[in-house]
Amino acid sequence: MPHYPDAMPGSKTLFERARKVMPGGNTRTTVFVDPFPIYAARGEGCRVWDVDGNAYYDCINNFTAMIHGYAHPDVTAAVAGQLPLGTAFGAPTLSEIELADLLVERLPSVDQVRFTNSGTEGVMMAIKAARAFTLRPKIVKIEGAYHGSYDFAEVSLDSSPANWGDLPRSTPYARGTPRGVLGDVIAVPFNDTEALRAVFAAEGDTIAAVLIDPMPNRAGLIPARRDYLQAMVEIAHAAGALVIFDEVISFRLGWSGAQGLWGIEPDLTALGKIIGGGFPVGAVGGRADIMAVFDPTGGKPALPHGGTFTANPVTMRAGLASMRALTKESFAHLDRLGESLRDGVTASFGKHGLAGQCVGLGSLFKVHFTSHPVTDYRSIYPGQAERKKFDAFHKGLLCRGVLSASYGLFALSTPMTEADAGAILQAIDETLGDVAAQS
Repeated sequence: MPHYPDAMPGSKTLFERARKVMPGGNTRTTVFVDPFPIYAARGEGCRVWDVDGNAYYDCINNFTAMIHGYAHPDVTAAVAGQLPLGTAFGAPTLSEIELADLLVERLPSVDQVRFTNSGTEGVMMAIKAARAFTLRPKIVKIEGAYHGSYDFAEVSLDSSPANWGDLPRSTPYARGTPRGVLGDVIAVPFNDTEALRAVFAAEGDTIAAVLIDPMPNRAGLIPARRDYLQAMVEIAHAAGALVIFDEVISFRLGWSGAQGLWGIEPDLTALGKIIGGGFPVGAVGGRADIMAVFDPTGGKPALPHGGTFTANPVTMRAGLASMRALTKESFAHLDRLGESLRDGVTASFGKHGLAGQCVGLGSLFKVHFTSHPVTDYRSIYPGQAERKKFDAFHKGLLCRGVLSASYGLFALSTPMTEADAGAILQAIDETLGDVAAQS
């Protein structure tokens, strides 16, 4: 098996070259690893190979986007068929209608769809649509939840004990965030109905929407309670506000995404990742009366929106092929693998006498190096000892041929078999054994 970092001289060389032309050798903060990241060369099925020829089970799927892994024949054929016809036009194509048709069919809450180039843009346009529809400025979001790189969506993403009070304060993620941005975002704790009710009682007439990921990755990958989401809809609607579901990641949980599993119909839904078949994509969808803010047929719309590569036919064709291949049987297969691995990882923590637990649903799971109940962002906030364990865990898995997120997130893909899941679990078990020995 490869040993990180000694068995990756090619990656080291590329990183040294990258440092000369990119800040910190990086164009994507999420893939940075100290002392250098692994550079991918190719992927096939559920595996990737780095530039040094080392093979890995890919348990991050480009941060959950590659639900079919790599080189899926249907997706490859769709892209190859489109390339000689043109990759992007200053005109609409049939392909965007067909993918929109599929998404509207799978999401009962969505009457109409508008495409973007990323999940960040999908969330941004959902927030702007809520403002345009309600004519109100503020949004409510969950402390610690990641929703992309839009200023307003980043507020309180990485708040720390230094600024914690009884209720989360709106804190900047990036230096230089304008105070006006912080003033228009209200951060609340996760799964706390009474805190949500109190915020709306105080500021309800200024709130355009509540933005929520039903199983927020950065905030712990803890599923929202159904009663909490039901109350959220009731509280928001009573105040004339909307509910936005960020399903950029959670849409991979089922045929109709997380909202289908929970039986909740949000007003707007942001999508991305799996709907592009491995190409840059995002979308916002929702009720027809709200989506009408984008409608240009009567003149300048309430919310103008463009994008040079939005709904380009390569992405649309790849996304359509990928989504058609994502059958109900595919979800059942991923659910079985996910449940088996979550149970196995939980047992491994106990076997090694190591404080920790495994949470998630469907094809997603996340490890936490803590034994107390995980309920929200603050309950999973890692101290220095936990950060050290995450680093050892991530790099230990690299040495055993498993690629995961540095913060403990795992995503499964449809090409994975039970044998693959067994090999992944063995690598996790051995790595947790090492972490326990070092603790």
